[in-house]
Amino acid sequence: MKQALARVARGAAHSAQRLWQTVKRHPFLTAAALPAAVLLYALALVPFTPSIADIRKVTADEPARVLSADGKLLVSFTRTHREWTRLADISPHVVDALIATEDHRFYDHPGIDFRRLVTAAMRSITGDLQGGSTLTQQLARNLYPDEIGRAATITRKLREAITAIKIESVYSKNEILETYLNTVPFLYNAFGIEMAAHTYFDKPAARLDVVEAATLIGMLKGTTYYNPVLNPKRSLQRRNTVLAQMVKRDKLTPERFALLKAQPLRIDFERQNEALGPAPHVTRYLRSWLIEWADRTGHDIYSDGLVVRTTLDARLQDMANQAVQRQGDRLQSLADTAAGQAPKRALERLEAGFMALDPQNGHIKAWVGSRDFNKDQFDHVQQARRQPGSTFKPFVYGAAFEQGSRSTDTLMDEAVEIRVDKNNVWRPSDGREPTGQPMMLREGLAYSKNTITAQLMASVGAGRVARLAQAMGVRQSKLDEVLSLALGTSPVTLKEMVAAYGTIANGGNYLEPVLVTRIEDRKGQVLADFAPAVPEQALSKPTADLLVDILRGAVDKGTGTGIRTRFGIQADVAGKTGTTQNNTDGWFILMHPQLVAGAWVGFNDSRITMRDSWGQGAHSALPIVGDFFQQALRGKRLNGAAVFGAAREWDVPTEPLIDPDSPLAPLVDGLAGWLRRVFPVGVAPASNPAPAPNVPGGHPSNAPSAPGGVPAGTPAPAKPEPLRYPGGESIYIN
Repeated sequence: MKQALARVARGAAHSAQRLWQTVKRHPFLTAAALPAAVLLYALALVPFTPSIADIRKVTADEPARVLSADGKLLVSFTRTHREWTRLADISPHVVDALIATEDHRFYDHPGIDFRRLVTAAMRSITGDLQGGSTLTQQLARNLYPDEIGRAATITRKLREAITAIKIESVYSKNEILETYLNTVPFLYNAFGIEMAAHTYFDKPAARLDVVEAATLIGMLKGTTYYNPVLNPKRSLQRRNTVLAQMVKRDKLTPERFALLKAQPLRIDFERQNEALGPAPHVTRYLRSWLIEWADRTGHDIYSDGLVVRTTLDARLQDMANQAVQRQGDRLQSLADTAAGQAPKRALERLEAGFMALDPQNGHIKAWVGSRDFNKDQFDHVQQARRQPGSTFKPFVYGAAFEQGSRSTDTLMDEAVEIRVDKNNVWRPSDGREPTGQPMMLREGLAYSKNTITAQLMASVGAGRVARLAQAMGVRQSKLDEVLSLALGTSPVTLKEMVAAYGTIANGGNYLEPVLVTRIEDRKGQVLADFAPAVPEQALSKPTADLLVDILRGAVDKGTGTGIRTRFGIQADVAGKTGTTQNNTDGWFILMHPQLVAGAWVGFNDSRITMRDSWGQGAHSALPIVGDFFQQALRGKRLNGAAVFGAAREWDVPTEPLIDPDSPLAPLVDGLAGWLRRVFPVGVAPASNPAPAPNVPGGHPSNAPSAPGGVPAGTPAPAKPEPLRYPGGESIYIN
């Protein structure tokens, strides 16, 4: 291999030597042939430069538009953060400064200034490096950096020159100036003269005076080096150089220059934030997703005029933004007051997340990732994983009901001590003395009783509960299969929890949350039509209906009563609060037949907690959801008369009328059901709920299954027995 490379090297050296000897023997012939060779090389490069059609497309860019489900524009994905401004709306001082400094023969050359090119070449030979590029060449380089490149080679210069000539053949001189001034970068996410004027002088480009215009044009020689914010001294010197060039080109009198050069910069700096619309976290997520889709399908999200139709409801999104802002500001005030003598704590920002979806089709209707995207871009809907507290409890009761437990089954409300292993004992409590009385399961969930939930979890098993939660919608977060999972100790996302409650509201059918329904081209032709989510039965309908009815009770007389008393919502709703240890996280999720919405409140730093007086989910997160639902019902975005298919049960006495294990129990239950159908106050729960569906991972894959997914031959689960242990330790409340 080495010998072969050596032979190639010797051959190349020999050929170069022969070529050099030929040049020495025929110098004049070589000089005459050189321009022809360069011309031929340039012609060969023409196909590798941007086409005229592409150049025309630059000013015809039509960014992708993201629309809400009700047809409102949410955001446009522009190529850069710029606002296109007509040349007539740009201060003439800007144009005068630009031409005087960068290309004073701009109106006389065809895209290449040959006189300037020769002068620059001669000076470069003497060591005084000079740029010979015209404004048109600079524009070509700025518009097509990938095709032209930045390397200091003859190939790059020829590509740049060819592209400049093409631009001159397509655009008028004024169009070239307009395009140049609208595409040149000025740092701080400001592209084009309009955004630069707002960024550095807080005014439109039309109102820039001669000093301000010279400052901005002076930056073009090196935006970072002559940055007026970080390098004001250099910027001032460069500005005065530009003013001097304007004197030289008769755009400014010497007397005026003498006065202006003594003026300070007078920068009024304000960084320009990219417009992301009313749902900025969704916008950021969609941009990344759409770029990937466009790359796969050969489209450009910045110029092809794509129309992205989303499931968001513009009015509901606005209501959600308002609800989060109102409650967030109120809680922040309380947090700052509570900080008292600890000023550092007062600087901590309380955060919140909110999401709402339609349980019937999985369409996401509103998404608020934080209180203010400009201050916190972390998405507390999809990115943040926090302990859900008692909002996790419906999975425990759902698993129990699927295994045959009934809402009227009772467990003792007493101090609980459950041995986890030989070294650990779990002592959950409710932060108050237990009643020592039997309590029905429906009451245990409605009143969010930890002692009842813990006993039920011990009977059902953590693995079964975890698998059910995953089937219902908690699909991205890892759930630790331990007993304390019953009280929400495994961190999850708000999006997962709202989707899981959507499963309950949808009769036990899980639907993957949907955000985009269709992508169209600029003519309205459908490029991609995303099929609706496919329902997956995660929970039997009787169990889902039973959970809905029990969680109605949580709103009517449990921890969620603020929905009724504070917000006056009388619609058929069901929900659950959640609060984690020391008020670190506050949760609330509310179900309506047409909409499921949830909120989380807390600090990004989980070591910082909220106060008892306002940090519980009923006081921190519930008001966000309540405010939102109140607005949605008043604004007719929800039908206040819509009702769940789940029947309402009678208020069952503490002691059952008959032993549930008695052979007569089915007969009594049947008679009670008939009475309640005749006198429609409600319907009693069935004695034998439908079998559990096949929850992924719930049963051995090789076991034959009977209808409903329970392996054949599996014995009926025993009714959970009360666990009576001394002790107690408050862990998670409501």
